[in-house]
Amino acid sequence: MKNLITRTLVGIVFLAIMIGGILWRPDTMILLFAVIAGLTMWEYTGLVNDYVEGAQINRLISTVAGIYLVLAVAGIQIGLVYGAMAFVPYIITVVYLLVAGLYTPSVNPLHSWTYTMFGQMYIALPLSLISLLSFRTGMDAAYSVEYNPLLPLSIFIFLWTNDTGAYCCGSLFGRHKLFPSVSPGKTWEGSIGGGFFVVLAAVIVWYFSSEGVLTLTQWIGLAIVVAVTGTWGDLVESKIKRVIGIKDSGNMLPGHGGMLDRFDSSLLAIPSAVVYIYTISLV
Repeated sequence: MKNLITRTLVGIVFLAIMIGGILWRPDTMILLFAVIAGLTMWEYTGLVNDYVEGAQINRLISTVAGIYLVLAVAGIQIGLVYGAMAFVPYIITVVYLLVAGLYTPSVNPLHSWTYTMFGQMYIALPLSLISLLSFRTGMDAAYSVEYNPLLPLSIFIFLWTNDTGAYCCGSLFGRHKLFPSVSPGKTWEGSIGGGFFVVLAAVIVWYFSSEGVLTLTQWIGLAIVVAVTGTWGDLVESKIKRVIGIKDSGNMLPGHGGMLDRFDSSLLAIPSAVVYIYTISLV
């Protein structure tokens, strides 16, 4: 009962921070995902340093690099900085991390470099792309930026709906394992049920959304993309934990595990949603 109360309270606070941070103001959204990137990178680098033999990552520099990438992409989207110059400090940081590996005692420096770069690609890059869904730049003579919090928020609404629907349907009807070697608890019945509830969520989001954001068909398409890639994202993190030999990625969120446990689905869903949105905008 105590664990259930803790899990519930933490879940309520988590949802309030996520929804409030996205809806309140564009700068709170940017700050929110910069913090998420920083905490998740810090957790990931700690896992590698503690559990992967022969690999050592510079936690501070890697974390700062991840935070900066989120801020750089957002800065470009809102017109605070222009062009590729925004990424120069990030490139310098990445070069430093590679060169520093030459002077870090390690059983296998290639392991350190691989895990360092994987962290940037796996965590920092996907979280930085959230700004591509949040801001639309006007191309008229008067430079303007429009903030639309519904698209980034919808990604998490669909992910949360998919997780909840898959858990409930899997618990009630689950018989056939989805990917037993990675996540024995997931079933095809749960995944199909989660997808059904995600489609319903897409209809509700469309009904309450402003006209001209996405059509009903486009909302359903986005929901399906997020549900499928979000499931893959969950499986990827499960595979990482199995390889490392841990159950939870951390304990930053009591009752819910670590930051990677909470955002693993979004690490594939966000870039996939960006590809989907930009693709349908060209059709």
